[in-house]
Amino acid sequence: MLVKLLTVDEVAEFLRKPRSWVYDNWRGEQIPFRKVGQSLRCRPSDLDRWLNAQGAE
Repeated sequence: MLVKLLTVDEVAEFLRKPRSWVYDNWRGEQIPFRKVGQSLRCRPSDLDRWLNAQGAE
């Protein structure tokens, strides 16, 4: 089963943060992005786990 990977824009929209915040914080905040070519992508399940670890709902 293929899972749609989220783009930086989709993660920013989901988190209700500016795109620039996501780029500025993806390493320091350990947002679970993976490099796919020149782009960053995130599995929805990885983002959900990361949010749970942050104490967010």
